[in-house]
Amino acid sequence: MATLNISMPDEMRAFIKTRVSMGDYQSASDYLRDLIRHDREETEQLLMEGIESGTAKPLDMSALKKRAQALLQQGKTL
Repeated sequence: MATLNISMPDEMRAFIKTRVSMGDYQSASDYLRDLIRHDREETEQLLMEGIESGTAKPLDMSALKKRAQALLQQGKTL
């Protein structure tokens, strides 16, 4: 197994220590590995959804701008 040294703000380190002390994880490494695992699973899921969504269509920027302007006038967001 490889070793990776990272820098982070003290607040993040304290948060990780708290999670470990609560018994959710055995170590900071265990916590970070779990975050990476979840991120990888989510990324793979999003990629599969993109693949399964069908053939990509060209983006009509003119129509998108018109829609955005109409929503802004109504006080809504995309």
